[in-house]
Amino acid sequence: MLLDGDAWQAYFRDFQRSAWRFEVQPRYTMPAEAESLARFLRGEPKPEDHNAAWHATVGRAREAGKTIGRVRVVRRPLTDYQRYQFAWGIPGNIEAGEDIRVLDLTDSDMRLPEQDFWLFDEATVVHLNYRPDGTQINRELIEDPDLSIYLAWRDRARESAVPFSAYRT
Repeated sequence: MLLDGDAWQAYFRDFQRSAWRFEVQPRYTMPAEAESLARFLRGEPKPEDHNAAWHATVGRAREAGKTIGRVRVVRRPLTDYQRYQFAWGIPGNIEAGEDIRVLDLTDSDMRLPEQDFWLFDEATVVHLNYRPDGTQINRELIEDPDLSIYLAWRDRARESAVPFSAYRT
């Protein structure tokens, strides 16, 4: 089943304990970020309200005792998008309460998927499907997933990743 609009947003309102993302694409071509990315690449200052809607989502979850986290996979050299994400996106997300870790796979293969996904409450899996240029195709609710595989990928990625602050130094 494909998810869009309110059906997709409901997952971030309705999860009970945890929402966790495995984020692997080297770039995301998001229409809503196009101008912001262009400003970053031109060396302009970050707007005060950058990513404010996501920060509010994370803040509401945190206030309700829920967790949101992700592991961001990278391979050097970082893409322009990853540099933008590291400079403008991730620090604010962390301030809002998201646990973000970085897994550098430049010199290793951990047999992790090349598929982005969200794992909600260790029970619901949503694949984020992208074209090679980073344009999102769709969000797909996986019916009856083998949760043991997704949980193993999550655990392996989290155990091998480092906190964002440690990666930046």
